[in-house]
Amino acid sequence: MSWEPLAIEGAYRVTQRVFGDSRGSFLEWFRAADLEAATGRALDLRQANLSVSAAGVLRGVHFADVPPGQAKYVTCVSGAVLDVVVDLRVGSPTFGAWDSVLLDDESREAVFISEGLGHAFLSLQDGSVVTYLCSAPYAPAGEHGIDPLDPTLAIAWPTVGRDGSPLSLLLSDKDRDAPLARRCARLRPAPAPRRRPVLHRHPLATTPPHPLDPTLSTPTLSAPTLSTPHALDPHARPLRGSLEAKRT
Repeated sequence: MSWEPLAIEGAYRVTQRVFGDSRGSFLEWFRAADLEAATGRALDLRQANLSVSAAGVLRGVHFADVPPGQAKYVTCVSGAVLDVVVDLRVGSPTFGAWDSVLLDDESREAVFISEGLGHAFLSLQDGSVVTYLCSAPYAPAGEHGIDPLDPTLAIAWPTVGRDGSPLSLLLSDKDRDAPLARRCARLRPAPAPRRRPVLHRHPLATTPPHPLDPTLSTPTLSAPTLSTPHALDPHARPLRGSLEAKRT
């Protein structure tokens, strides 16, 4: 089992060792010691979930209030899904960026997602079964969502399934009605105190407004310079998804 950090801090791709013979195959799909060695933390298992999705079902983008948040270890035991991690941590240098991993019943890869990150997946085959190990139980009052089709996130969802057939997206009413990232109050920084110290700056200096709260300013970050700024935060790295679903 090997752990590879994704482009978003706190998210990892986990590659399994699968042992096969004439009877079938066997693998250890989760090892606590390996998680702790790779991440420097433990996963305090509090709940295990399982979902079954038809081709084209899109679940997410979901995230939980921090604290306590909810870390997840996710794999697909049958079928195939494109699993997407979105950085929704205000102040993160990759805020608003996303990365993806193809989870299926051939590679048997998994994804670990730390607290504060958004999670979504698109089923690429009928009957895709996804399992989650979670660090906290489901708490409706602290669970939130972002529109997975938000153009500012610009997640490159596949348009064809595992068999090459066109996909028709199917979302729950809750996910379909989720707010855009710019309109989600949970992603806005806390209001600044009414009284603030006066900062002496060069009269020609300018600071761009924060994209999610125009009353606040966003300091210039020393992130790598890329050709296209991210639509949510021009100082965040506009990471692209790995688009591994092209292998399907």
